[in-house]
Amino acid sequence: MRRRRRPNTEDAELDITSFMNLMIVLVPVLLLSLVFSQVRILNLQLPVMSESQQAEDDQEPKVLELVITQQSLELNYPAGILLKRFETTEQGYAFKALSVYLQDLKLTFQQQEIDKNDIVLLLESNIDYQTIVTAMDTVRSYKAVVAANLVDAELFPLISLGDAPEESLAETQVSETTGGKS
Repeated sequence: MRRRRRPNTEDAELDITSFMNLMIVLVPVLLLSLVFSQVRILNLQLPVMSESQQAEDDQEPKVLELVITQQSLELNYPAGILLKRFETTEQGYAFKALSVYLQDLKLTFQQQEIDKNDIVLLLESNIDYQTIVTAMDTVRSYKAVVAANLVDAELFPLISLGDAPEESLAETQVSETTGGKS
């Protein structure tokens, strides 16, 4: 009997340098792309009580309202009583002027010891989404410098949404406040 000799086989080495090069490039790219996918969540408050329940309540809370129409931004306090109207211009809505006025209003509330953190946005049916989000950002906070740092100072963070009153009612209120002149 003859013995068969097996050829001397050496263990093959795996060459993973190309795979390692791929990982060195791919991992930082994937980690950097995570920064670009951010989700922002806006918290909204649902109305606590219906209008009939509020009428039964002895002391009605005063509601701060921002009515957003195609022509203007109207700030009401208490509900239905016009504080300030910001007309739209060719550049769009006057969100900067609204922010300054809300800062003064918040300071006035604090001086009178009124704890007011909520606002109701009343929208016409044809207001675009970007206007709603910008209005929510404007009424929620503003940029302030504190100890040489830029921070978001709180205005009215509790935001509720609703439908704007009918135009006929708004025109009636305007004509009553202006004495019948348009």
